[in-house]
Amino acid sequence: MRRLLHHLTNIRLLGVKELWSLWRDPMMLVLIVYTFTVAIYTAGTAMPETLHHTPMAIVDEDDSALSARIFSAFYPPAFNAPVRITNAQVDPALDAGHYTLVLVIPPNLQRDVLAGRSPTVQLNVDATRMSQAFAGSGLAQQIVAGEVGEFVQRNRGTQAPPVELVTRMRFNPTLSNVWFGSLMELVSQVTMLSIILTGAALIREREHGTIEHLLVMPVTPTEIMLAKVWAMGLVVVVATLLSLHGVVLGLLRVPVEGSLWLFFAGVVLHLFATTSLGIFMATLARNMPQFGLLVMLVMLPLQMLSGGMTPRESMPEWVQAVMSLAPTTHFTELGQAILFRGAGLAVVWPSFVALLLIGVVMFALSLRRFRQAIAQMGG
Repeated sequence: MRRLLHHLTNIRLLGVKELWSLWRDPMMLVLIVYTFTVAIYTAGTAMPETLHHTPMAIVDEDDSALSARIFSAFYPPAFNAPVRITNAQVDPALDAGHYTLVLVIPPNLQRDVLAGRSPTVQLNVDATRMSQAFAGSGLAQQIVAGEVGEFVQRNRGTQAPPVELVTRMRFNPTLSNVWFGSLMELVSQVTMLSIILTGAALIREREHGTIEHLLVMPVTPTEIMLAKVWAMGLVVVVATLLSLHGVVLGLLRVPVEGSLWLFFAGVVLHLFATTSLGIFMATLARNMPQFGLLVMLVMLPLQMLSGGMTPRESMPEWVQAVMSLAPTTHFTELGQAILFRGAGLAVVWPSFVALLLIGVVMFALSLRRFRQAIAQMGG
């Protein structure tokens, strides 16, 4: 028992030393503040793939009730209020990049529609604005078709179709991109900061020569590694807690459906794996620039293939199998389930078990590599 208390005391004191070292590193403090405030706010409010305030113009050569109805169907926030231009202004406006979409309503549109003919409405798209062009063209076609269908049904007195499709949006009724963007960015930043902080802490000691001081002290590699894990993990947990309440819930007013206690339990398990990964990567790198390159190589697939950007079901099966070994995959699953869908432990327990197993394996591998690195320094 006394020996256990001695180990715990060493781990606590070494962890406090890590916290003081971080406090004296202003660039790391700036990175933490930026990551959990500006980055999350930007991801929630300025996602480039969303259809938001799309610039649009309309050429109305019919000037009828139907064309006026189509004109009024495009409104903020998906579109800017449409600007009425002439046919001669279409090409110059698109060449200058003033509009993403230009809708050309031909003459006699209403007369041809009521007569049962099939007139053509032209939609010009600036495809250089790829995200807006893809989403905007599809939505514009739906709007025009819907307005024409309702107009014909009302003027001809036809009956409504026997089957009506009613769409109900679950978990995000307004399809607000702020909800998804901010929470997924928070999940991503937890991973990135935990890897960077623990890896940078080890490399900082190596560059400053303090790791040699630890080698002559009565401490074990396990105590050194556990101290870095709990200290840097604590920093990320506190930053996540403040960011979730201050930025996500407070500033962006994103509703959270599930238990925050359950979510933070998953955060702790995830940090156990990612902080160990950070130490493992730091033992492979000789200096901070090499560690930065390793972080880039590791973080890109972890962020892109974990299910936060694209559903895992849309990926090849071999990618799904490989990414099932990554902690970010299971952390993203439990984060989406708890924060978006209000899932409880009965639903997310497989993700918790997977994170625990991955964390244990990653910690064991990192500890082995860390001991080898320390032995080489001592030799």
